[in-house]
Parts: sequence; structure tokens; C-alpha cells
Amino acid sequence: MSTSTNATSWKGSCHCGAVKFEVRTAIEPAGRCNCSLCRRKGALMSPMFEGRELTILAGEDALTLYQFNTRVAKHYFCKHCGIYPFHQTRRDPARWRVNLGCLEGVDVYALEASVADGASLSVMEDA
Repeated sequence: MSTSTNATSWKGSCHCGAVKFEVRTAIEPAGRCNCSLCRRKGALMSPMFEGRELTILAGEDALTLYQFNTRVAKHYFCKHCGIYPFHQTRRDPARWRVNLGCLEGVDVYALEASVADGASLSVMEDA
């Protein structure tokens, strides 16, 4: 399990700026997931980090929660612009991942990314 190796503090936001946050995380190894939700949102995610490393600076009331399948993972989206900034993981609910595209100064196109087999965690067919 990835931890905060080479963790750095980053500022981040959704597209419209309603949600602003700060997170301490490494950006590599970056990852994608092949579950039905991640396949559709296409975000490049940070390694997992402890929830205490994420601080919402503004716009907590602009976040909306989406859960599916087992309803363990908590995926947050800005209810104004629809951008996914971060989520609480299913594999370990004490750990989170952030959308690297929401972080200031991160070029997501310059990062190598692995693909996690989240689809195999589905308990419902085609979830």
C-alpha cells in the first residue's frame, strides 16, 4: 500500500473554485482505476494517504457525495462544476486519494500511471 513517501503539501480546487483544499501526499505512483465509476470519470489519482492529510479550506457545502455498490467508498464532487476532487477509498476507508488534475502545479500528462483492478471488487454485476 502506498504511503506518504515523498509527500508534499499541495493546494487544490475544483474547476469553478467553489471547493478549495490542501493535501499532503505524494503524486507518484499515480493511478487509475477500472471500476465503472472511475472508468467514466477518467481521473488520475494520487497514491493513498491518511484522511488527516486532507483539509478543506473552502466550499465544504459545495461538495456532494456519491456512493454506489457496497457504499463504502465516498466519492465527492463539486455540485456546481461537477469536478471530482477526492474520495475516501473502499479498500481502506481511513485512506483517501486526490484527483491530481485538481492540484496546482501538477502536470498530469507528464506522470506515468498504473491501473488498479477496482472492477474485481464489485459485488454487483456490471457495477
